[in-house]
Formats: sequence, C-alpha cells, structure tokens
Amino acid sequence: MVSTVEKIEKNVATLKIEVSSEDFNKAINKSYNKNKVSFNVAGFRKGKAPRSIIERQYGENVFYEDALDFAFPEAYSKAIEEHELFPVARPDMETIDQISASEGLTITVSVAIKPEVVLGEYKGTEINSLTYEVTEEDLNEELLKLQTQNARLVSIDDAVAKDGDTVILDFEGFNDGVAFEGGKGENYSLVLGSNTFIPGFEDQLVGVKVGEEKEVNVTFPEEYHAADLSGKPVVFKVKVNEIKVQELPDIDDEFVKDISEFDTLEEFKADQKSKILEAKLISLKEEAEEKVLEVAVGNSSIEVPEPMIAEEIEKSLQNFEYRMKMQGISMEDYFKFTNGSVDSLKADIREDVIRKIKTELVLEKITEVENIEASEEAIQEEMVNYAKSYNIEIDKLKESTTENEIEYFKSLAKKKETVQLLINQAIQK
Repeated sequence: MVSTVEKIEKNVATLKIEVSSEDFNKAINKSYNKNKVSFNVAGFRKGKAPRSIIERQYGENVFYEDALDFAFPEAYSKAIEEHELFPVARPDMETIDQISASEGLTITVSVAIKPEVVLGEYKGTEINSLTYEVTEEDLNEELLKLQTQNARLVSIDDAVAKDGDTVILDFEGFNDGVAFEGGKGENYSLVLGSNTFIPGFEDQLVGVKVGEEKEVNVTFPEEYHAADLSGKPVVFKVKVNEIKVQELPDIDDEFVKDISEFDTLEEFKADQKSKILEAKLISLKEEAEEKVLEVAVGNSSIEVPEPMIAEEIEKSLQNFEYRMKMQGISMEDYFKFTNGSVDSLKADIREDVIRKIKTELVLEKITEVENIEASEEAIQEEMVNYAKSYNIEIDKLKESTTENEIEYFKSLAKKKETVQLLINQAIQK
C-alpha cells in the first residue's frame, strides 16, 4: 500500500491511496467467496464455479464492488496512521482512479481532520460570586409555590374572572363568519394567564362573569401550523359556564405535617432554606461553567471543517428523532405541526452544533496544555454516574467495561477537571 497527501485545505485532507494488485486480488477473492453462491453457471453446482469462469461469463469487474469494501478499510487506516492524521468525520470517496485485478486499486478520498486550536486568554474570566445567602423573599416564594400546588379550586358564582382563575367555557371560532375545524370546545377548562390559547384570547376574558357571553377577536400567528388560519383574524364566540378561584391553604404546622415528614413550620422552613441554597449553588456553578467556556471559546481561533459540522448535525437529528419517537411523535407529524422541514431544522441547530464542537476542541486543548490528568477516584465517579443514569449495577458495569470505555470515562473526568480549573482561576465579583 502506497499513499500520499495531495493537499490539506480548510482542515480537509485529500489522500491518494494505492493498493497493489496482489493485495487487491486478495480482496477480490474475499468478494468471490462471499458472492459465489449467487451465480448460476452451467456445468457447475451452485457456489462451485471457479472465480475465473464467473468473471468470464459476468465480466471481470463482477466482484469489484465488494472487493473495494474489503480493501479500503485497511488501506485507509494505514494511510491515516502513516501521515499522522486525526479524522473527525467519515471519509468521502472522491474518485476511483484505477481498479483492476492486474493493476490494483488507486482511489482518492477526502476526510475532515482535527482542526488546530489556537488558544487565546482563558484564565481570569469574570463570573458571579459562587456563594449565596438565602433571603426571606426566596423562602416566601418557595412557600407560595407549595401553597399553590396544594390549593383547592373553588367555584364562585359571583366571581369576576382575573389572571390565575380557571374559567370553564364553551367556545366556537369563526373565520369570515364560517366556523373552522378544530375551533370548537365545550366546558373547556382554561387558566387565565397561562398563555395556552392564541395571544390576546385570555386577556379578553379578564373581567367576565358566570353566564356572560362574549365575542373574542384574535389573529392567528403567522407561524401557525394550519396554513388556512395562519395570520388570519378570527372571532371566537364564548360563553362562561363557571369561574373557579384558588383557595390557598394556611402555612402552619398542620399544613407542614400534611405535605412533609416534619412536625413544625420552623423545621420545615429550615429544610427549605437548605434545599434552596443547594439549588442556587448548583445554578451558580452551572452559570459559571457556561461563562468560562464561552470566554475560552470566544478567545480561541478554530476553523471547523464542514464535514465535521455535517456529521454532528446528522447525529443531532438522529437523537432528536429518537426523542420524538419516544413521545409518540413521528418526524413527519413534527414538521407538519411546526410547518418546518429537515433543512430548516438543520439550519436551526447548526450554530449550536458548531458551538458544541468548538467547546469540545477548546476543552481538549486546555486539558493538554495544562497537563490535566484524571484521578482514579474521578474516573470511578464517572462510572458510578453512568451506572445510575442507565440503571446498571456498578459492579456489572466494571466487569464489562472495555479499554475504550475506560478511556471515555477518563476523558469525561478530565473535562470536569479542566472546567473546574477555569472556574478556580476565574475572578468572582
């Protein structure tokens, strides 16, 4: 096998790979052994006809397609290793320059290679303080949430509807005086201020009373999924059947006993303060991580090759399709509902994908420059986290973990150490 790097442009390498006739004939023989049972040749039982007879009858190139598949992976791997290239996407076959049993195989391929990262300043980023003191306002907000979650809805005959109230109503929508499909509902429960209806609909119901009938004028958004209603002004005829208001429970010892394992309000408040502080510290750390990475990437210079971007976009689309499928939604239905397409979705996620790629590359480079290594304890922690995420017994995971998987956990641990380094060297304000 002989290979040469024809050029490297925008982090895409073009390689010419030559496979000798001897090696290519070995690949042809593999193809012959794989496919010989598929040929009917007079005078021979199926699968027993010699390669030369089949080639004479069906053409010399009859086995070339699979032979190429057999010959290429090994030749490509050797070429990559020989020229010390680090591919970041699958190779593309540009041309088959020569292919024959007598002359061998010569092909030209292109492959995106790992781009060079030129680091800028990544230390001393300004971040918000990572300490926090829980305020009475924080505690009261949390208690109000709990009150609201445990509130009763009480029907009030003489109520005047306001934001937060639940109105039970009948409605029917008309476009140019004609009722439209999907625009009718009976005894529909709507929380005012929830923004679950078309913009402007709920606002016009503030102030209504039980038994009141009203016309609500709204305009469908331009991006509405039903094309015949997109951007159209319509009228909903509404009748209010009932108004329900929230009745909040008192915050006292009895309430605390009902919703928790505590006996007194003071004990419960202390526990809530602890939980609020824990959540706030996690949030502050996540914000800090995002900030230091944003600055490190922003100050660096990287030219991400297009094939690398395209491959990551495809992976993201596959993951998205899987998540939709788990929710019982096909991609066809998703695009119909959002009035989108595969191309528009690719365009929407492109910048996020590029940002993700750059972040990974910058983190890797800083890890290398700072000589960061992962401790055995940190690697074990990553394995434990993985086991919990996928509901696997940690001992069974350790028994079945391969060297490549160990390297994966090691890389995760290194990244965490690198991010922590950036935070430690940041300036808290």
